Amino acid sequence: MKTFSLSSLSLSLGSLFVLSFVLIGLHAQQTSGPPPQKVEDDNGDAIKVDVDVVNLYCSVRTKQNSLISTMEKGDFDLSEDGTKQTIKYFTRETDLPLTIGLLVDVSNSQRNLIEVERRAASSFFTSVLKKKDVAFLLSFGADANLDQDLTGSANLLQEALRRMKLNGGFAGLNSGPVPTMSKARGTVLYDAVFLAANDMLAKEVGRKAIILITDGDDEGSRESEKSAIEAAQKADAIIYGILYVDRQFYRGMGGGYSGEGSLKRMAEETGGRLFQVDERKNPLDAVFNQIQQEMRTQYAIGYTPTNSTKDGSFRKIDLRASTNKDLKVQVRKGYYALPPIQ
Repeated sequence: MKTFSLSSLSLSLGSLFVLSFVLIGLHAQQTSGPPPQKVEDDNGDAIKVDVDVVNLYCSVRTKQNSLISTMEKGDFDLSEDGTKQTIKYFTRETDLPLTIGLLVDVSNSQRNLIEVERRAASSFFTSVLKKKDVAFLLSFGADANLDQDLTGSANLLQEALRRMKLNGGFAGLNSGPVPTMSKARGTVLYDAVFLAANDMLAKEVGRKAIILITDGDDEGSRESEKSAIEAAQKADAIIYGILYVDRQFYRGMGGGYSGEGSLKRMAEETGGRLFQVDERKNPLDAVFNQIQQEMRTQYAIGYTPTNSTKDGSFRKIDLRASTNKDLKVQVRKGYYALPPIQ
């Protein structure tokens, strides 16, 4: 198990980031299948790849919350900061490789839930990981631990789950790998999301997801909810929040939990969704199955923004179903127009 800090996973992003944009552009020119090794015209000459494409992955649901998998390119209306955009690339994505970060809350409030989390996550990794998919496991409590780095091996991930331990208690002033000034540290939720997005996923290409199992309460993170969301948006990572609460623990503490709103915002701002575990009606295994189905029933949409200025500003995205106003399109709220790294 490796404990890490906000700086210990520093990336050499120069060439990696350029390569990432090229690979994403290559994928966007495809209508199906994996990205080609090179792009040529009918005469065998190289075609210039448009690296300014904004890539979106979205799901579409009915009022009854059923997934729709039959949408076409013309069924969507897209705008950026209120200006209509032209959808350039469109495809239904069911087999495009996934990069998944599973973040598990192992703080004191989850003490009685860890074994259930361990078993359900183990089954999830077995069923969800396909060829070319990779995942990592990060647990968090008083600090954040990278239990398993990116791997395509379900066995390695399951072994890491077996080693996962309770990480409760409150560390002292400025102790541990994530400096927290004078704040007591018990559940560094926002730090964990920031680390997963910024240090683990920012350098990856293609579809990226953070699956977050927690009761949503944060105690002692250096990062804020806003900076955690921003890191996920900059990494183009979708957050799927799983609200899993030990209500008996909170009754014993004489209070209630307050993290549901934060977890919902992190999910919705990045194009994901909040799931609530109910041991009788919607157990954790069922939630994992719903997330897997959603990740395999997405649409990939690419467009070249009419505003080509790379000033680092946040651009708001509005993607709607044009042919049926009752359908809900689940997509990230926007993106950062980051300048290219020199």
